[in-house]
Amino acid sequence: MSAAAVVILASVAILLLGWTAWERGSAGPKMLALTATLGAATAAGRVLFAAVPSVKPVTTMCLVTGAALGARAGMAVGALAALISNAFLGQGPWTPAQMLLWGAVGASGALFRPATRTRLGLACVAGAWGFGFGWMMNLWYLATFGPEVSWAAFITVCIASAWFDIAAAVGNVVFALIIGPALYRLLSRYAARVKVTSAPAPNAAAP
Repeated sequence: MSAAAVVILASVAILLLGWTAWERGSAGPKMLALTATLGAATAAGRVLFAAVPSVKPVTTMCLVTGAALGARAGMAVGALAALISNAFLGQGPWTPAQMLLWGAVGASGALFRPATRTRLGLACVAGAWGFGFGWMMNLWYLATFGPEVSWAAFITVCIASAWFDIAAAVGNVVFALIIGPALYRLLSRYAARVKVTSAPAPNAAAP
């Protein structure tokens, strides 16, 4: 089996495990429905900005989802956004890698919640992911299509993609500053409302 097939199959296996963990988690049906809706909305945002290379609201929306709803929701939104949007933009062997990476973006929104809850912190994390996402996709490209995985090849590919990575980082910062805080407040209020609604009713017989 080729190295490309091994990498793709491993990515699919990780995604299936993550999907199972999310679906069987403690989130109620309302939260699951919200997460699915956010995944579709994030995919729509990517398709809407398809004409602008590398500039997409996906990273910001995944980060905010993770910060407001938790790591599992952030991972699910990132994976769904890549899968759904590629139905319009083109599926391929790159889809599992994009699902994994945007899922990791969503999880990092929860991991770095003290920062991603603030406008400036969210912009910094989103900007860093603009470069990180591109560099990791370059590494995945070398691992699957070659010619080899080496520092020289990696640096060469990163230099070739530098303008796209810069555009992604700048776009992420702009989206984070414009839509990040409002989206975080909206999702936080909804999450609080769902938790209150799903909480068990107090025992009427209790003193």
